Amino acid sequence: MIRTVRHLADGREIIYYDEAPHARDAVDTRDLPPVAASSEIRRDPLSGEWVAMAAHRQTRTYKPPADLCPLCPSKPGKPSEIPESDYDVVVFENRFPSFSQHVSGEASSVDGAGLVPTAPGRGRCDVVCFTSDHNGSFATLSPRRVRTVVDAWADRTASMSTLDGVEQVFPFENRGEEIGVTLSHPHGQIYAYPFVTPKTRRALDTARAYQAEHGRPVLGDVLAAEREAGTRVVAEGEHWTAFVPPAARWPVHVLLVPHRQVPDIPALSDAERDDFAEVYLQVLRRCDALYDRPLPYIAAWNQAPVRVDRELGWLHLELFSILRTKDKLKYLAGSESGMGVWINDATPEQIAERLRAAHP
Repeated sequence: MIRTVRHLADGREIIYYDEAPHARDAVDTRDLPPVAASSEIRRDPLSGEWVAMAAHRQTRTYKPPADLCPLCPSKPGKPSEIPESDYDVVVFENRFPSFSQHVSGEASSVDGAGLVPTAPGRGRCDVVCFTSDHNGSFATLSPRRVRTVVDAWADRTASMSTLDGVEQVFPFENRGEEIGVTLSHPHGQIYAYPFVTPKTRRALDTARAYQAEHGRPVLGDVLAAEREAGTRVVAEGEHWTAFVPPAARWPVHVLLVPHRQVPDIPALSDAERDDFAEVYLQVLRRCDALYDRPLPYIAAWNQAPVRVDRELGWLHLELFSILRTKDKLKYLAGSESGMGVWINDATPEQIAERLRAAHP
């Protein structure tokens, strides 16, 4: 992989990850105003969780026509976010970031009363374009291209982890209008949070308690049990196993777990990165064959925090979908949204059986 760093017209960083040498010297000719990031975080005194306020994102690009897609390569008369005429994988700073290194301000509290702490939303948000093909998808990538994406995730995780105030790095992909995607070009994002996320904190607390009681990592024991039972396994390779979690919340729900405990993507070996590409593509293609249509999904990397509890973390990818039949969605209604108590319309064993039976 060849890494080339350039800058867009407004000063944002853009990084090309190429599988063969390319002269990445195209210039962004657009007349762009400076990025105006004004995000703030506030700590909810009732839950103890941080909430981000990013009102400037209301003006972000929303469902443009394909010929004006900002993630496609630039064409004569149609400049985009990527100045080059083609690319393999490219990453650039989001023009409408939820978190940014450029926000100003100091820690304070709402109304100066001290009850609700506030702080600048200092972090970073990157966009990751998996391919220059507007009509492609992650599932249609080659194993080599997936490996390039994994290397890009690793590179950005390592870099973002050094930024001022960043506590956790979160690569993810939203796919499909049902999920809320406003740009249909195959892409994902990476958020660098100025706090450890609530989900990660709860998982670490559980891992700590299990380790203290049993002397072993909880995800390691879950992985071993799933591999032995096989009932919920969807795909497996030499270094990774994909299985439906035994307490699955979503109508389609899969965890991809490496057989070795590592805290984050940069810690994966070359062999583990290659094997991930093969196993993940199997999973994605089964997902698209499940209802004989492109499956809307969220693919979320769970990485250890940057500075704390790294010894408790066990990297894994969680993929889930809100589609419960070919044309019906699972809505997060009263129990799920109001109380955080999930009710699944299918058992994990049924979900796994359906995915195993789905042939691309």
